[in-house]
Amino acid sequence: MTDIAPPEKPAQTPDQPKKAGGLLKSSAIYSGLTLVSRFMGFARDLAVSYRMGASATPAADAYNAALAFPNLFRRFFAEGAFAAAFVPAYAKSLQRDGEETADILAADAMATLAASTIVITIVCQLAMPWLMMLISPGFGWGTEKYKLAVLLTQITMPYLPCMAIVAHLSGVLNARDRFVLSAGAPILLNIATLVFILPQTTAVGAATWGSVGVIVAGVAQAALLTWGVNKSGAKVHWRLPRLTPEVRELIGKAIPGALAASATQVNIFISGNLASHVPGGRSWLATADRLYQLPLGLVGVAIGVALLPRLSRAVNTGDGDDAQTAMDQAITLAMALTIPAAAALVAMPGFLSDALYTRGQFTSFDASQTASALLFYGLGTPAFVLQQLYSRAFFARGDTKSPMRFALVSVAMNIGLGILLFNLVGVKGIAAATAVASWINVGQMAFGLSRKGHYSPSLQTWSRVSRILAASVAMGGALAAASHWRPLIEAPLRELGLRGHTLGAKEFALLLTVLVGAALYPPLVFLFGGVTPSELKGVLRRGK
Repeated sequence: MTDIAPPEKPAQTPDQPKKAGGLLKSSAIYSGLTLVSRFMGFARDLAVSYRMGASATPAADAYNAALAFPNLFRRFFAEGAFAAAFVPAYAKSLQRDGEETADILAADAMATLAASTIVITIVCQLAMPWLMMLISPGFGWGTEKYKLAVLLTQITMPYLPCMAIVAHLSGVLNARDRFVLSAGAPILLNIATLVFILPQTTAVGAATWGSVGVIVAGVAQAALLTWGVNKSGAKVHWRLPRLTPEVRELIGKAIPGALAASATQVNIFISGNLASHVPGGRSWLATADRLYQLPLGLVGVAIGVALLPRLSRAVNTGDGDDAQTAMDQAITLAMALTIPAAAALVAMPGFLSDALYTRGQFTSFDASQTASALLFYGLGTPAFVLQQLYSRAFFARGDTKSPMRFALVSVAMNIGLGILLFNLVGVKGIAAATAVASWINVGQMAFGLSRKGHYSPSLQTWSRVSRILAASVAMGGALAAASHWRPLIEAPLRELGLRGHTLGAKEFALLLTVLVGAALYPPLVFLFGGVTPSELKGVLRRGK
């Protein structure tokens, strides 16, 4: 190697990513804090299911409907379109024009985004009695569940502009390779909702005050990210909206990207619409959704967020080798963490649902229905993660229209399959349709990237993913056996006096099974060659 970079590429600066170590380190930071947030979210979900139940009361379905509408937009902005369009533009402006010009772009974009979401919120607040029949038509006009859902959604809608601002400011920090606050902000939501839900003694009271907690958390998150951006040295100040040429270009890319980056969330929204026709249906899907969202949040979003700035810089500087390497690394790392999680969801959905949620207002029937949906969501989990990664490859090149077209096909497929399977097999058919539609979306994006010559997985990546799959199937077989022989695992725990406790034999049996599965996977993946010990040591050294 020489000490001078080739003339066609700029010399590496401290601000540029440190190749593999940079992506892995950024992903690890985001995933670590997301893990804390997800565990806090799990505690929140336990409180929600305990206090509100699912099919026994109208509160849980109303509460989940109230969260679904603003969350649809939140995921557009926080994990999808605007952030995906903004980060490459901001990173490019930082490199080309300097910090001052880039921060003006960020301020103008934030003003436009805030104004737009405030208008959307006000319109939705006023139209909510009619919108609810679009969100959850199965609730029925004028019923107790319908009225409660309207009230709760009106309470939670202001969460939208708060989260739009948080997503935008997260993009500013991520483009500067700062991931701590954007990953840690969701912890505030979990804390706030726990604080407001736990003191309540009725299902309706828990749903109402839980919705209030969402707004309190939104304001706190926006304040935290504003402080973080100021501390980073960025000068993103509040101003009146201005439709500058740069902002118009950003909007032009963000609008088609909204559907492209959030196809999974649109499909989930459609699923909830169908499930509203079954008492408890929305809550069953929401509970299953929380379980598979753990690997999606930890892996797909975390790696995708860390990948986009690096990929954007590689494309802007014409470094095709680094762009290829970044995608190969991201896919291999994501699948090494996602496929075993999916195998666990498929191997023991009933064990997971019953041990985690059956208590309080959440019945055994609710757990069995949740398990049926979780099985199909587990089969779709790798696709949910790959969507996050493949979409970044398009966004880094400023292309949001191609994935938009693919997403429209996916959504249409989900609607058609969802209606058909829902009428044939019930709520679990909705989950199956979502999984199939997501795999179709991944196939379209992979083919589109390959046809344009932008990206095709290397032979080594295909080999690694195949070996990871084999190791995960072996681990899943062991977990399925443990689920089948669950009574034998629980029996000695009951003898130890765990029967009847808040955390009893079934909870400890699940914990023991999960720990065994987690211990089995590393030697299996080493044995099959999906990951080598030397590579693991290299990751831990992070670039030494």
